[in-house]
Amino acid sequence: MTFKYGEAVQQARVYPGMTVGELVDELGKAGAYNGGSLWQAVNIYERMLRDEKALKFFGLSGAMVPGGMGGIVADLISRGHIDVLVSTGANLTHDVIEAIGCHHYHGTAQVSDTELCEEGVNRIYDIFLPNEAFIRFEEFLQDVYSSLPEGSTVSISDLLGRIGSRLDTGILSAAAKAGVPVYCPAIQDSMIGLQYWLFAQTHKVTVSAFADMPGLLDRCFEAERAGTILVGGGVPKNYILQSKLMTETGFDYAVQLTGDRPDLGGLSGATLDEARSWGKLTGEATAATVYGDATINLPLLVAATLERLGS
Repeated sequence: MTFKYGEAVQQARVYPGMTVGELVDELGKAGAYNGGSLWQAVNIYERMLRDEKALKFFGLSGAMVPGGMGGIVADLISRGHIDVLVSTGANLTHDVIEAIGCHHYHGTAQVSDTELCEEGVNRIYDIFLPNEAFIRFEEFLQDVYSSLPEGSTVSISDLLGRIGSRLDTGILSAAAKAGVPVYCPAIQDSMIGLQYWLFAQTHKVTVSAFADMPGLLDRCFEAERAGTILVGGGVPKNYILQSKLMTETGFDYAVQLTGDRPDLGGLSGATLDEARSWGKLTGEATAATVYGDATINLPLLVAATLERLGS
């Protein structure tokens, strides 16, 4: 049997003063495992951002804001590199917490969680967040919600836009300033949702879970091409990918950063090739999945791509 070989694996070189882009290119020369996948992801992301006719989605799952990744997402919005953001409610909750002047703190996973609870400290692996932050969060959100006209109906993205317009920094603030819609289809699964429930006990304002669909699907129908960056999976991933099911074509560019396995059947680990079977990606779409910690791979992906773009 005769095998067809690709190009020879080159040994990567690391040297003082090299840029992130140069490091990723060295990983591309080696071309193996997730280092090679990261290089492919940068190639796809660069093409997606250079494609002026591509609608650019970004899916945000996992505890990325507590892990310090929120600033990257906010900057991408400000640069015009995100047209549509879909996030978990938890990330947006932590974004608001940071924007109102509270902080997440370095902690440790090697601690008694019972003692943390007694001290009023919440743990996200090795990050600590004191209960005082949620007190200020509640005061801020209830003030925002109180500005909603009694008897009105608002969409989730409109609600998040109102919150963002009251903030000076962060993801929601950047989105409000740039006019980028933020969708959070499972917003009730968050402190933002719980605070709205409290507000709704004494006020008659309806948040419509379906009011966002027309605007989102109109964008998909109008776009000649579409691309997405998916950090993690869950609801944001499916909400993004299913948005193209109603159109004649799927996504043309896709990059997924995940730490989950595909063989357990969960969406967060499902491969992008699997998405082709549903028509969520076109048959000719360029796609790459990079397995590993997104707090490592997301900064590398963005930094290397920005270096190539020169901006």
